Amino acid sequence: ARLPRGGDLLPAAPAAPRLLAGFGAAVDWAAMAIGAVMIVLVFINVVMHSFGKDMAATTEMCELLMVWVTFLGGAAAYRAGAHIAVQMLTSRLPPALQKAVAVLSDLVMLAVCLFIAVWGTKLCIGTWGQSLDTLPWMPVGLTYAALPLGSLFTALFVLERMAFGSMAHRPLV
Repeated sequence: ARLPRGGDLLPAAPAAPRLLAGFGAAVDWAAMAIGAVMIVLVFINVVMHSFGKDMAATTEMCELLMVWVTFLGGAAAYRAGAHIAVQMLTSRLPPALQKAVAVLSDLVMLAVCLFIAVWGTKLCIGTWGQSLDTLPWMPVGLTYAALPLGSLFTALFVLERMAFGSMAHRPLV
């Protein structure tokens, strides 16, 4: 069997505005960079443990970075079409109803993202004056900022999908 268009295995993604594509790439790179920092910090902590030392700040920093990589990675995964989708029911619907269910799904997703963004922002503001025991220079509110930011990026990608179609077949960073 011949591969379509010069060896591409997947069809091309629809063209998104440069700004949205830039946000998408920034979220992808940020999630990857945070993951790389976590790998380095965990490695350092394992080496320190082998010498009988403990770096509590490293452990706590990795826990905080995990929250960030979860929310940014969730946004990137949504844009890439990598989230789990159960299509047992929707695949059996007529095409017009499938479209309606997809729109409803996008609207529910937007509502959830906006809910998390609003309440996450309130959480950030409410805890900004507190600090962590092992990282006293870091406001607790900053650690929670992943909730509203990740949710806003996801909402942006939901709107992108609604306006321009799925970006699931775009080249990944």
